[in-house]
Amino acid sequence: MADVATRAGVSAQTVSRVANGFGGVLDETRAAVIAAMEELGYRPNSAARALKLGSFRTIGVISSTLSTIGDVRTIEAIAHSAALEGYTTTLIPLRAQGEGGVKRVYSRLQELAVDALILNIEKQLLDRAEVLVPPGVPIVLMDTSPDGMHIVVDTDQFDGARQATEHLLSLGHHTVRHLAGPEDSHPAQRRLEGWQRTLEDAGRPVPEPVRGDWTAQSGYERGRILAEDRSCTAVFCANDQMALGLYRALREAGRRVPHDVSVVGFDDTADAIAYDPPLTSVRQDFADAGRRAVSAALAQLRAGEESTPRIDVVPTDLVVRASTAAPSGLPAMAIRPAREE
Repeated sequence: MADVATRAGVSAQTVSRVANGFGGVLDETRAAVIAAMEELGYRPNSAARALKLGSFRTIGVISSTLSTIGDVRTIEAIAHSAALEGYTTTLIPLRAQGEGGVKRVYSRLQELAVDALILNIEKQLLDRAEVLVPPGVPIVLMDTSPDGMHIVVDTDQFDGARQATEHLLSLGHHTVRHLAGPEDSHPAQRRLEGWQRTLEDAGRPVPEPVRGDWTAQSGYERGRILAEDRSCTAVFCANDQMALGLYRALREAGRRVPHDVSVVGFDDTADAIAYDPPLTSVRQDFADAGRRAVSAALAQLRAGEESTPRIDVVPTDLVVRASTAAPSGLPAMAIRPAREE
């Protein structure tokens, strides 16, 4: 900065004002300072600026997995929303699922320069940690059960499952089977609860769910059980990937979608429209969830204190495509309108 000031013939304070975009500098002076910066290859030192201002302009994101499409899209949305606010994102994968792995991640946070944290991990992992996050750092939780201490941004998993199940019942299916996600997953549990409650409220049988692990392979393996059950005419899958595996299992069993079995997924991934037939799915607004999480984190940061704990629920929307139809030989019975695409 001193070199730039000497080259431009101005004070270091003037260089600082130009570098930080402040006003009160004549146009010709600003032009001279910028020319000197370009000539000398000057760039503002972010580390020095952080020490001076007490802000790193960085949001830390801890994620327990990077293997599912939902988690990847959530992190992408957070990074994009943070960038629009002038913040960078530091991603901290939590590969080790045990207590030791959680402790190491939290300990590492003591060394990282972050202004706020967004935690995209299951609540049980939070509960295992004895080492807390750095004091005074705002925290937002995503897609997990509330802990009574922080803001939680959660997609309406329950209502999405309700929409999917009601849609299948409205077509005339006597009941709906469920290809569920892992037992230790909050989104999977809420989707199962929404499916179960809808069947109970409608006075329909509640079949035993079969569980996968979010992958297409598990959808295929567990889907073979459903494919062999000739009384199964409708399946609600906890995500689109498992629905893809179920498609294969049904095809190998000689059962057609939707003529023999209607299928609904969850997430509405970009590939859902390319399934054969195109998949009816519950759409999550990942971009909106990312915006809300970043907004909640920065609001706490700017206020200088943690906000009152609350749950910020992001709505879901059923998108109807060609993978659902009335059971063979039965007319559809409309219960509620659904969005078609």
